[in-house]
Amino acid sequence: MRKVLSVFIVCLLSLTLSACSQPNENEGENINPADEIVEPEIVEPEENMETGSDTHILIAYFTYGENANLSNGAEVSSSASIQNWNGEVTGNAGVLAHMIHDAIEADLFSIRTVDPYPSTYDETVAQGRSENDADARPALAVHIENLDQYDTIFIGFPNWWYDLPMAMYSFFEEYDFSGKTIIPFPTSGGSGFSDILQTISELEPNATLLEGLTINSSQISEAQNDVDAWLSSLGYGQ
Repeated sequence: MRKVLSVFIVCLLSLTLSACSQPNENEGENINPADEIVEPEIVEPEENMETGSDTHILIAYFTYGENANLSNGAEVSSSASIQNWNGEVTGNAGVLAHMIHDAIEADLFSIRTVDPYPSTYDETVAQGRSENDADARPALAVHIENLDQYDTIFIGFPNWWYDLPMAMYSFFEEYDFSGKTIIPFPTSGGSGFSDILQTISELEPNATLLEGLTINSSQISEAQNDVDAWLSSLGYGQ
């Protein structure tokens, strides 16, 4: 009898100790988050970003002078969209892009096509018309790698045949500007915006599109004051 009683007591003690050692399934619900000490995450700024500067603004532009095989000694002609900026050949939209850049110190991005346009403007006009008729999408040679860095995009281009150059269709179809602000600055011989704003809104429906600024090609070289006044109206510049 004593032996049986001893065995019973040993079993009872084992069960009691086992129950005390089992974890409480609801234990986690009783933790007060305030009791947990969480070290803050330190994020170092990227090397290509300047703290306190306008690096959240990008100026992207497509211009004939930088998409054709022209020498730096090419004759300047605003009507042919050939301009010179600091000793380098560009075009009308390129000049405006640099004027904006000098005023707000944003980043510049020149949109380049894989295949250059002809070295004469008349041939380029004809090719632009042919691309428009064919609804072509010229391949782009360079690409924006850090688009997420920018929330405001100034976009410049010539008005070709009352429309965007087809290279700009390639550009808009490559990138998603949802949540970003687009500010266009087309150049033209007198066509202004045409239906370009409507086209951009259709290509980038989730972006905020501002009307922007259009400058006649004959007034490009004297456009700095107009550019400065326009930027001031948008809250940029000095």
